[in-house]
Amino acid sequence: MDDSMPIFYIGQHETKRALPVSDELANHAQDLGYDMLTTPITNSHFHTRVLDLLSSYNQSLSDASGSPQPQPLPLIPALEYLDTPLTPNDTISQFLTFTSSWIDLTSPDPVIAYLSRQVLHLEIAYAAFCGAVTVVIPGPRLSNGANGISQYARAIKEALGTGAYIQIHILLPTDGSQSNEVEDLGNLEHFARPELQHPGQQSAEADPFSAWDAWNVIRSVCKYPSRLSVALDLPRRLPSLALQSRWYAEPVRLLNLPASSFLTNARGSSVLSKSHQYFIFRIMRLKSAPWLLLTDIGTLPGVDDPDMILSYSTGDISSDAAADAPTLESSMSTSPTPAEAAQMAKSGKKKNSGDPTPHLSYLRYLQRNQPPKNVIERFGGGFQDYLQSPLQPLTDNLESITYEVFEKDPIKYEWYERAIEAALLDWRALNKTTSSGTSDNAVVIAVVGSGRGPLVTRALNASEKTKIPVRVYAVEKNPNAYVLLQRHNRETWNNRVTVVKTDMRAWKGPANEDGTFGKVDILVSELLGSFADNELSPECLDGVQHVLNPDHGISIPSSYTAHYTPISTPRLWADLSTRSAMADPTAFDIPWVVMLQQMDYLSTVSTPTEAVQQLSNGTKMNQFSLEAPLSPYIQTAWEFSHPLPPNVLAQASLRKGGSAVGGGGGFTGGDGANEHNARFSKLSFPIQDQGICHGLGGYFETVLYAGTSGSVELSTNPITMKDKSEDMISWFPIFFPIRTPIQVPANSELEISMWRQTDDRKVWYEWLVESFITVGGQRLRLAVSDLHSSKSNGCLM
Repeated sequence: MDDSMPIFYIGQHETKRALPVSDELANHAQDLGYDMLTTPITNSHFHTRVLDLLSSYNQSLSDASGSPQPQPLPLIPALEYLDTPLTPNDTISQFLTFTSSWIDLTSPDPVIAYLSRQVLHLEIAYAAFCGAVTVVIPGPRLSNGANGISQYARAIKEALGTGAYIQIHILLPTDGSQSNEVEDLGNLEHFARPELQHPGQQSAEADPFSAWDAWNVIRSVCKYPSRLSVALDLPRRLPSLALQSRWYAEPVRLLNLPASSFLTNARGSSVLSKSHQYFIFRIMRLKSAPWLLLTDIGTLPGVDDPDMILSYSTGDISSDAAADAPTLESSMSTSPTPAEAAQMAKSGKKKNSGDPTPHLSYLRYLQRNQPPKNVIERFGGGFQDYLQSPLQPLTDNLESITYEVFEKDPIKYEWYERAIEAALLDWRALNKTTSSGTSDNAVVIAVVGSGRGPLVTRALNASEKTKIPVRVYAVEKNPNAYVLLQRHNRETWNNRVTVVKTDMRAWKGPANEDGTFGKVDILVSELLGSFADNELSPECLDGVQHVLNPDHGISIPSSYTAHYTPISTPRLWADLSTRSAMADPTAFDIPWVVMLQQMDYLSTVSTPTEAVQQLSNGTKMNQFSLEAPLSPYIQTAWEFSHPLPPNVLAQASLRKGGSAVGGGGGFTGGDGANEHNARFSKLSFPIQDQGICHGLGGYFETVLYAGTSGSVELSTNPITMKDKSEDMISWFPIFFPIRTPIQVPANSELEISMWRQTDDRKVWYEWLVESFITVGGQRLRLAVSDLHSSKSNGCLM
């Protein structure tokens, strides 16, 4: 259980840094408490050279206006030592390098676009030569439209090839707003020829999703490379929860916090709003948490005084700055409102209280006061977004460590004990007869697939609590686990358990002294997988149902349902794409077990989660619940119930024997004896905001027992898990990927078809995703995925 909290790695960035970044300046920044500094790759000298070249080229065009010969595009000479502050050294890997913000890769003017590509190429090549590890590239000019985005994406793909080992971060605004860098008179955008501008493109109102859409184009053109990620610029007012959630699913490696993002509270301290805190706390829990960058909050204090010694690296914060941020309804102006200013004057407190790095101190304060991790976060720290092949317990004998992981669950086995206890109480209340035939009328309980025996222990505990005698059988096919069960029976259970080594489907039931076999009153199993039925619980319980008393036998669990919803998860899709290309061509046809973390639900209901509602109620930061901000729309695929009606099993038996009255055989092979366990669902999911579908997130719910003594249920469904089995960690969700991501527009619809197939030898899934939009009353199909099938990796019966 990992209780360690995320560490904030914080850097300082000046868009117009006056001093070149030297080792001495970096050491000074570390003394102040910063972890990193930023530096431009080139300087104003290089900028002037490019502008002079452009001016000369434009003059040559004017001079040759009557010439029939086209003018070649201008070429930028190689970098000179006066053009850059960088040199190869041992500390350059500690700096974040920035490419020039005055270029315009999206320009409709081919001259400007060509010059910009050359600048980017020269800077990336030189940064790579110097040994830079990280390069931040300002994002595309969103006002130049879709054509400009494609130009930009192509340039980034070239840059990835130029700097083969460099991590590239694309700096993008969270809300799609335009960068203020365009106001710089030296920006190349101002030199584009007016006749090449698209009519009305500059006046178009920014779409909040435009930056995300541009990012989606860029990474898609570049084929989801692991070296390409996002540097997200957080505005003063965060966009909608839906857009925040969309960015959360992306590979954000840098959060840029400009001075304008901070509020000034009544004490004169620079603080972040509750919504900013929530977003930062949530995204810092990711497996690859981003760095934080404080931008244009002022120059490094003391840089002009070499004798000044500071020690703020501990992050001790003044009592003024430690005040909680204002609520969402608070002032959003850059400067204090008149009311805030009046209150500051009345209190007589000076802004920043003498702290030379108040913004840094505030972030360190947030780092120390993060919300505590919940049980699932503490348990699953190493499993987040880690793809695992589903277990095949029927064909593989599990190792002890695998059983041990399940047994650490603090909820599952306690709930099973409650279910057995409730069943025993109802048994006594209804005065049922038992199958034991003993004088004490003991209830016969069989734990099938008992593993290392945790459910056996729980059955014995339930008997002791209810004072109802039981006879317990532990049935297990794993020969290694069978040895441990025997040891437990002797050393822990006082020989109160009959241990049977066999496949549960071959077990004939409790053996009597006369050579006959009796029945079982309560059949207990934990055969469920991440999708409930993906580890063949239906087939196993069908096979052992013949030992259950047909009159009053109880199955625990009694039923279970599978659920799914479309999700966006670029990280997992990129992982599978790499696997598919390098080692496993079937990677996209496997339902993967994974602790989903860096993902986003594409179909949601309008009600925000309780965690977000807490923000507007003044909840303190260390009480935040960092769950998904919007509730997902999750639907039921199908259901299984136990025990099955006898006529269903009788029909399956006829088909298995090939009898004519059993039917003409199965659709997918075999006699069709298991086709009563085949399923199909076709569900429609409304899409509120634009996004991209990478697959389906799958979950399950199960009713362990429902009777007059109460109902006991388990759930991994995010909608019902909190009410039914909060903090349960035994099962991670299941992920059904699609080979080609489907981009979905706002107000569209995803229709998902899912099959559970069987040929009497194995069980597998098939899934298909279709996208639709309704225009003018007509429903139009936008895209359709491949028909994915896990048959080659199906679960063997």
